[in-house]
Amino acid sequence: MCSHQSSCPVTAADATTPHIVSAHPEQGWTLLCDGAIVFDDLGAVLPDGRIVAPHRVPADRLAVAA
Repeated sequence: MCSHQSSCPVTAADATTPHIVSAHPEQGWTLLCDGAIVFDDLGAVLPDGRIVAPHRVPADRLAVAA
């Protein structure tokens, strides 16, 4: 896992922000350099095994094309 020392490029503005290591939008997930897996519904599995519940938008609040 990345500790932002030499594993990935970091600027002063984003020194604590993990970077994308592998993106799989067709499968709905992204692996970050800190080991977290983030899903398209904004849920996540953190490196320590904790789970972040999805933040789904209710269907009635979705934008609909006319």
